[in-house]
Amino acid sequence: MVRTPLTPEERRRGERLGELLREARGGRSMVAVAASAGISAETLRKIETGRAPTPAFFTVAAVAGVLGLSMDDVLARCVPGPETVLVPRSAPLSAPPGSLPGALPGTLRGPGALPLTA
Repeated sequence: MVRTPLTPEERRRGERLGELLREARGGRSMVAVAASAGISAETLRKIETGRAPTPAFFTVAAVAGVLGLSMDDVLARCVPGPETVLVPRSAPLSAPPGSLPGALPGTLRGPGALPLTA
C-alpha cells in the first residue's frame, strides 16, 4: 500500500498535537500515560515528537482522556486558522439554511475537519 505524502499543514497539525500532549502530560511519565491510554510508550513518543503526525482518532481520544483534555481542546489547539469555522449548535445561521453548502450547525469546516457532536 502506498501512502499519500502528508501536506505541510498536516505535518504542522501533528506537531501541534504533539506539543499539546507533551505540555498536558507535564511531569507524568510517558510510560504511565501510555499504559493508562492503552497504547505503547513508543506510540506516544512518536505522537509527541511529530513522527506520527496523523494518529488514529481513538488513540488521540484515549490519550486526551487520560490527560484530562477534551476533544474540543485538542481540536482548538491543533486545527487553528482563518479557514476553520465553528458554528455552535445553539447559534443561529446568519444565512438561510442551504445557502452555505455544508455549513450545518454543529459542524467544523476546514482542512481535515471532522463533524462535532454535542
